Amino acid sequence: MNTRDERYRRLCAAIGGKEAVAVAFSGGVDSALVCAAAFDALGDKAIAVTVVSPMLPAREIADAKRAAGFIGIEHVLLQSPAIEDDVASNPVDRCYHCKRHEFGAIIAYAKTRGVSAVLDGSNADDEGDYRPGLRALAELGVASPLRDARLAKLDIRALSKERGLPLWDKPAFACLASRIPYGESIDVEKLAAVERAEAVLTEAGFRQARVRRHGIPGGALARIEVAPEERNLFFDAALLDALSEKIKKIGFLYVSFELSGYATGSMNAALHANGRNGGNG
Repeated sequence: MNTRDERYRRLCAAIGGKEAVAVAFSGGVDSALVCAAAFDALGDKAIAVTVVSPMLPAREIADAKRAAGFIGIEHVLLQSPAIEDDVASNPVDRCYHCKRHEFGAIIAYAKTRGVSAVLDGSNADDEGDYRPGLRALAELGVASPLRDARLAKLDIRALSKERGLPLWDKPAFACLASRIPYGESIDVEKLAAVERAEAVLTEAGFRQARVRRHGIPGGALARIEVAPEERNLFFDAALLDALSEKIKKIGFLYVSFELSGYATGSMNAALHANGRNGGNG
């Protein structure tokens, strides 16, 4: 029987077959498990690398530091303050260009450490989505051990919980660029506004929340999504007033609420009409 424990052992064995590895660590559940398996298999021959960019909120960086410290793996922060033009223009394959830059930087750093194998946290559930970033990983030769071990999100959470990882029940997260509609330019100010608005929701007690930024004449509209089971928390006039006031102070002209709740890849709705599948975010 192919149990989760057996697949985890196979995961560690596959990673352990490499001389040394660098794990691209976003601060999420999936890449945290890869870090744990890499450290279990290789010890100090495994390093975790987080690219610090305007796409990644400060809370994700803090989570990455906390998880890396718990695991015991060496954690490297690579600073990348600029948004490249092919990402800033926000085409439908933005994620492809972003991954090319991000993983190119990780690969270059890994080489300075004498490490040739770079791993990411893509899992078996990712294969059916619209994820142009996976093409970039394939072109760059980045390995995805969770996908190779056929580990899906539920398996990853269960294994992470068993190992005691602090992020095992963390809600899914995608980079801040996924909050801006394709074709609308991305800049540091827009990403910072989204990060601050989502922090308002987190501070109000919402676990799974997105603030989609839509440019409109005269300003920007914030479209709030929360997990379907958390929608009932909005039936509170005082809370609605407080959230609206705080988010408008950040610079949004209007604040709206997505009635159907959070959905992965909701910004890809415009792509469905063209026959493309949904993606992440």
